[in-house]
Amino acid sequence: MQASVLRAGGRAFAHIAQFHPELTALRRDLHAHPELGFEEVYTAARVADALRLCGVDEVHTGIAKTGVVGLVRGRSTASGRLLGLRADMDALPMAEQGERDWRSARSGLMHGCGHDGHTAMLVGAARYLAETRNFDGTAVLIFQPGEEGFAGARAMLEDGLFDRFPVQSVFAMHNWPAMAPGTIGLNSGAMMAAADRVTIRVIGKGGHGAHPYQTVDPVLVAAHIITAAQSIVSRNTRPVDAAVLSLCAMQAGDLGAMSVVPGEATLVGTVRTFDAAVQALVERRLSELCTAVAQGFGAQAEVRFERIYPATINHRAQALFAGDVAERLVGPERLVRDMEPSMGAEDFSFMLQARPGAYLRIGQGAPDGCYLHNSRYDFNDDILPLGAALHAGLVEQGMPLPASNPT
Repeated sequence: MQASVLRAGGRAFAHIAQFHPELTALRRDLHAHPELGFEEVYTAARVADALRLCGVDEVHTGIAKTGVVGLVRGRSTASGRLLGLRADMDALPMAEQGERDWRSARSGLMHGCGHDGHTAMLVGAARYLAETRNFDGTAVLIFQPGEEGFAGARAMLEDGLFDRFPVQSVFAMHNWPAMAPGTIGLNSGAMMAAADRVTIRVIGKGGHGAHPYQTVDPVLVAAHIITAAQSIVSRNTRPVDAAVLSLCAMQAGDLGAMSVVPGEATLVGTVRTFDAAVQALVERRLSELCTAVAQGFGAQAEVRFERIYPATINHRAQALFAGDVAERLVGPERLVRDMEPSMGAEDFSFMLQARPGAYLRIGQGAPDGCYLHNSRYDFNDDILPLGAALHAGLVEQGMPLPASNPT
């Protein structure tokens, strides 16, 4: 991987490769000390210290509680441009399996999504940019808390992130085990789906299981709702409009009471869509269907539809630009410009609603078959210089020095 990148003229890659061991040590230390959203106290302190050691111009902490922002000014700032780069820092509430020396030291917590690697890559870019400063403008390095379900991106925006640091564009990347190391992927539209939470409360009438005619069985009603809900995507949305509706959990009654019909049942699930109109259609039809099915059995249904993360939609101009930067780094044969969207979700979507930008994937491989959110997953340290160089390239090529001031 390294040779191919160097053949493609990766000056930043060659520079960053010199401190690859230090980035690896940082990444593994973060992996050993995972923290959940808005609890990244150790992580934020390590990032802030690393940025100061790198020689960035300003370090701002405490944004959305544990967020960190570093500023690196170019050799010139006459353009007045600001370009944002974002890395997420939080871990997952899951136990790690495996015997690595840097495995999680905190029970029930694990960096199972590679945010430790994302953080280390952006620190690597910070060091390179501070040492070279081959750009005209200010790089805004955003280390974000709480991506894993806490909407940390939205929290940073609400805490004035883009008011204090008014970037004209913003970029982020995520490791992707399904892609080979040394490859980069993106597209010019939807990269990740909107994630919505659905809670359906079925209210019936409890009673004795031996006399069900005296009850309104919410378990029976819930079962019909589960089956009927699958018709929404297959019969109400166009085949070309991607959507997923999954009812993933059900709670009703007591497992120790075999002859008691409960009074209520609750279903919980998720809806994934790319298009706002499709999202609204699924929400409306689910409410209508649940109400009608419950009424047909003499029960009631209350549907709560919570919009958690919007879809992550790349802006076309910024996606084309990011693709060009990536192509110069890895070559056209290792770049996928029409990457298939994922039904997963990402809170970088909030930043893309506030500013134009793009979300990229960087291949890392899965030699042990361990993908994201797997208890044996680990970030591939071999790709740290490439990710850092990609960040740096977005800054240098997005805010180039004037021709009269060559690098």
